[in-house]
This record gives sequence, structure tokens and C-alpha cells, in this order.
Amino acid sequence: MTFRNYAGDRGPARHERPLIDEAALAAARDADRLLAAARALGTTRWEEVLAPLPGLLRDGVIADLPRIARRARAAYGPKDSIRDAFSPELTEPFLADLDRLLKTLARDAMER
Repeated sequence: MTFRNYAGDRGPARHERPLIDEAALAAARDADRLLAAARALGTTRWEEVLAPLPGLLRDGVIADLPRIARRARAAYGPKDSIRDAFSPELTEPFLADLDRLLKTLARDAMER
């Protein structure tokens, strides 16, 4: 089953691609943990970056997930990295789950 909105065909529903949904939800949980840490530390810069990500990863349609994941992955930049603000216990699982999501999306696109 697919759905349409005013922008046209948005592709299959997330429940039709459980591997993608699972990877996106795992990344959303990691983003929630990072956002909580940013709020606890009072790092408003990272709080602003991270605030929309859990919801987007949790509720975004499949067609938007590559853009959302790349946006989240940009937080690991060479000059200004989320790794500089938070412990590896928080940042590395998020990076791994984002990469898993991007790979799962690419694999799904190749199979279609």
C-alpha cells in the first residue's frame, strides 16, 4: 500500500519496509539520547541541531529519510563535530545507526 500527499507519490509506507523502519527508529532513539545529553549540558548549539532529528527519523516518510540521515550525519563534520561535545558512548551508536539506515535505504533502492 502506498499513499499520496499534495506533493505526489511519496513511496511505500514505512511498515512495508520493516528493515528501513527498524533502522530509522534505532537512529531516532540514539538522537533522543543525544538530545537529552545536550539539554543536560546546556549546549544550545547542539540542542538546536538535534531537536528536530528524533521526530523526523521516527515519523519521516521513506522518500525523506536519506535527506534526514545525511543531515544528521553532517553533525560529524571535520571542523565542528558532535564528537567534540559528547562521549563516544552517545555519538558512535548514533553514527553507526545512521550509516546502517543509509545502507538499508540504498539496498532497498537497488532492489526496486
